[in-house]
Amino acid sequence: MRPCRAEIRTRALEDNYRFLVRQAAPHAELLAVVKANAYGHSLAICAPALVRAGAHWLGVTTVEEAIVARALCPEARVMIMAGISRGQARAAIDFQLTPVAWEPWQLDELEAAARAAGAQASSVPIHLELDTGMSRQGVAQRELAACFTRFGPASPLRLDGVMTHLFAADEADGQDTQAQLASLDEAMGHISAEGLFAEWLNVGNSAALLAGQAQPIAELAARHGMKALLRPGLALYGLVPRFDPSFAPQSEPPALNAARESLQPALTWKASVVGVRSVPAGATVGYNATFVATEPMRLALVCAGYADGLDRLLSNHFSLLVRGQRAPLVGRVSMDQSVIDVTEIPGVEAGDEVVILGAQGGENITAYDHADAAGTIPWEVFTRIGPRVPRVAV
Repeated sequence: MRPCRAEIRTRALEDNYRFLVRQAAPHAELLAVVKANAYGHSLAICAPALVRAGAHWLGVTTVEEAIVARALCPEARVMIMAGISRGQARAAIDFQLTPVAWEPWQLDELEAAARAAGAQASSVPIHLELDTGMSRQGVAQRELAACFTRFGPASPLRLDGVMTHLFAADEADGQDTQAQLASLDEAMGHISAEGLFAEWLNVGNSAALLAGQAQPIAELAARHGMKALLRPGLALYGLVPRFDPSFAPQSEPPALNAARESLQPALTWKASVVGVRSVPAGATVGYNATFVATEPMRLALVCAGYADGLDRLLSNHFSLLVRGQRAPLVGRVSMDQSVIDVTEIPGVEAGDEVVILGAQGGENITAYDHADAAGTIPWEVFTRIGPRVPRVAV
C-alpha cells in the first residue's frame, strides 16, 4: 500500500462528542454532522463511533450519503440536510430518512412517494427549512403560508422540525444571530397560529454551541412547545471555530477555553520519505525551478502531492514534520509527490514517517495552519484530502 494515509482516532471523536453534549445540556440535543464523508474523516469510521458515544441523530448532505449512514447505523435518525434531488423521494421514504425540505417540488415528490409506498398519515418526518437571512436555501417568510397545507391531517408528511442556519454565529456582537432568531421566532408564531406542531427546533452549529447559544435557542423552542436540536460539525473533529477577533479575552464565551483544552483533533495525516538526496548550491527543485538551492542541501522526497489534498499553494512556504522537526517544502508541490528540506535534520532516511497534518514529537501542524498558508478554511483542508488517501481507524 502506498504509505500515505489519514489516521482517525475514534476515541478522540467520541470524547469530543461527549464534551459537546455537556456544553449543550440540559438545554439541547445534538445532531452530529457527518456530511462530506465526515468532513473528510470517513463516514464509515466516524458515524458508528459517534453513535457509540451516544449520538441519536446524524446529518449528511445527500440521499446517497444518507443511505450509507443508514446501513452503518440502523438505529440512528439520519437527516438529509441539503434536501432531496429530483427523483430521490422514494429512496428517502424507503430508507426511513429525515429530509430537510423547502421547495414546493420537494414536498410534492415526498408526498407522492409516501402515498405510493402506502405511508400512513403523518408518518414521514420532514424538517422545514426557513430562510432567516442567509439567502441560500429555505422558505422565505412571505411564502411560508403556502407550506401549511402540506402538513394537513390527511397528508403522509409530518412537520417533525423547523430548521434554519445561523450564518454568523462566530461574530462577537451577535447582531446577525439575534436578528435571525427574531425572524425565526416570528415565523414559528405563524406556524403555531395555524395549529401546526413540530417537535424540534433545528438551529445552530459548532460556533453557536460554543458561543453559548444553546440556552437562548432552547428558550425560543420552549416558547413554541418544541425541543432544541443543535448541529455541531467542526468541533466534533477536534477544532474550535475561530471567533471574530473583536472578542476581547474577557468577553469570550466561557465554553471556548474549555473547548480549547478538551477537544482533541481526530485526524492525523501521514506519509513517508521515499528517498533522500544531496544537491549542490545552484540546483533547482521541482517544476519551473521555483526553488534554487543557495547552498548544498539534503532533500527528502515525500509521497504526497496535490492529488492527495496537499495544496499546491503551500509550495515554498509551508513545512511538514519529520523526526519531530519542521522541514520546509521546497519547490512546487507535484500531483503525487513533494520535496522537503532536511539539511538541518540529521539521519532522515527512506521510510521515515512524515506528518502532514497532526503532531509528531513536540511539534504540531493544524488544519488552521494549512488553511492560513493556503488562504482557505479548515473545513476545506479536511474535505480536500483525496479519496485515494486511506482512512484508518486507530
